[in-house]
Amino acid sequence: MIQVLLIGHEFKHELTELIKVFFPKEQIIYIEDKEKYLGEGSLIVNELWEENGEKKAVTKLYIDDILINQSVENINLIEIYRDSLDKYIRIGIKKSIYNTLIDISENIIPWGILTGIRPVKIIHELLDKNIDEDIIIEVLTKEYKLDIKKARLTLDIGKRQRNYIYPLDKDRYSLYVSIPFCPTTCLYCSFPSLPIDRYRGYVKEYTLKVIDEIKSIRNMMGGRRINTVYIGGGTPTAIPPIELERIIQSIYNEFGENNIREITVEAGRPDTINREYLEMLNKNNIGRISINPQTMNDSTLKLIGRHHNSSDIVKTFHLAKEIGFNVINMDLIIGLPGEGVKEIKQTLEKIKELNPENLTIHTLSVKRGSKFKDTMDKYSMQTQSTLSEMLNETMEVSNKMGLAPYYLYRQKQILGNFENIGYCKPGMDCIYNIAMMEEKETIMAAGVGSVSKIYFPEENRIERVPNFKDLKEYLERTDELIQNKRKVLG
Repeated sequence: MIQVLLIGHEFKHELTELIKVFFPKEQIIYIEDKEKYLGEGSLIVNELWEENGEKKAVTKLYIDDILINQSVENINLIEIYRDSLDKYIRIGIKKSIYNTLIDISENIIPWGILTGIRPVKIIHELLDKNIDEDIIIEVLTKEYKLDIKKARLTLDIGKRQRNYIYPLDKDRYSLYVSIPFCPTTCLYCSFPSLPIDRYRGYVKEYTLKVIDEIKSIRNMMGGRRINTVYIGGGTPTAIPPIELERIIQSIYNEFGENNIREITVEAGRPDTINREYLEMLNKNNIGRISINPQTMNDSTLKLIGRHHNSSDIVKTFHLAKEIGFNVINMDLIIGLPGEGVKEIKQTLEKIKELNPENLTIHTLSVKRGSKFKDTMDKYSMQTQSTLSEMLNETMEVSNKMGLAPYYLYRQKQILGNFENIGYCKPGMDCIYNIAMMEEKETIMAAGVGSVSKIYFPEENRIERVPNFKDLKEYLERTDELIQNKRKVLG
């Protein structure tokens, strides 16, 4: 247990996330005064104070009532090129904690004091202010405490994305459609996925409700312009092809096929895909699909709850290429139970042979609501150094395949304090992924568990409008969800 005493501020949430990076397995308890600390275990005292016009953040670490380390951060000397004093104060407080704890940490902390999921947003904010690239790297490494490799990676991705994001357009938006059904629920999954065998009787009704919501989105968006469409899940191909085709055709009917710059369908799991399904998608001019193995090791596939093997993945990929799909994404997960460097090398060798246009590398995240969260003690997990070596393997192989990183995000409870990276061949970036992650464009969403994110560029602000996660609630109250979107759009 880590006890924390805050003096002069109440930034609990951000500090909790940062302290968890150093002590991922410890419970964090906030106390109101130092007398509550009985001199046993660890105590972090973080104080914000001002003297002679200078704001300072001071952190002291006690273990068994002995002062182990401390750090003072002069907030007046911080330069992050932000407009808000509050931002400087938060950075100063976090830096003082980081500098106090880093000396005693057994782990590397590659992302420094950053605990948010969208680090590339910082790049865009700095580039918007015409900050020189060398200064951006200095800000990332000196103020945010990033490892130099992570700083350069983040900058490179941000620069690549600029052509797809700018100029900003308040009338441009993308559409996300959620199909929440799956053949089975994977061990690590926390999404609102519904076993198709149990919920098959709801699919037709769900299709009709989603189409109604899509129509309402078209009406409420008025003269605004559609950009991209992404049909995800769940596993969209878990439902009958005729139902998914109805949804695709409704999208074309409402928005105009020629107006859509990019449309993606997560075909996802090979146990849901056959020739009939792929031919339907190809006939409907779906330009991008995902075939997501997560791993190419059969024993791991079985462990995580997949009802297919690696040869099924290979056959499905070749079939998709034969039918004519030009852009295929494949997802892999680093840190699956029982997998180490040897296993990721085996997986990458098979992926290299397939040569997909997009490759997304996820580091396993221990999510609330997943089976893994409740049972992870049963499995052997890799050390941070091994996870780092595994990620380096994915970077090297991606580079050899001619794939470059184009989007990046992080997750809470991600193993090793690492990241997820999307790679692609030249000109084959998934524009929806960039728009969704960098939040510089409105995303209108339909279906169970989806979240509309309405962008207000004048304020650089996103307002989230979530849909119900429960299927029956969604079916019964779709009209209410539509009204919620209308209210925020104004």
